[in-house]
Amino acid sequence: MGCDRRPRLGGQNVNKVSTALHLRYDIRGSSLPEAVKERVLHCGDQRITSGGVLIIKAQRYRSQDRNREDALARLQKLVADAASAPPQRRPTKPTRASQRRRLDSKAKRGQTKAGRQKISNE
Repeated sequence: MGCDRRPRLGGQNVNKVSTALHLRYDIRGSSLPEAVKERVLHCGDQRITSGGVLIIKAQRYRSQDRNREDALARLQKLVADAASAPPQRRPTKPTRASQRRRLDSKAKRGQTKAGRQKISNE
């Protein structure tokens, strides 16, 4: 049998050392501005519980300190994204030419369909 040269993941500590952590952040009880709180709560993220607590699980790294830093960085990014208000939408009207093109294509389509009907003998 040949020697397997692939790197081993885990090792002897894999089953006895847990480095993952859950960061819990109470959005409603935080000192964030009310507008930011509302945007974070209504962003539709599945990590936000019905009680308004954000739970971030960090297990990317093998040390708990790096996982803690990673979780805090992800929390900061989420809050920073919610802090910038989305641009306000300006309603627009279709141009007169595009309206005319739309109506012309509808009329042409109607004529095509009318040509497929049976001719009655009267």
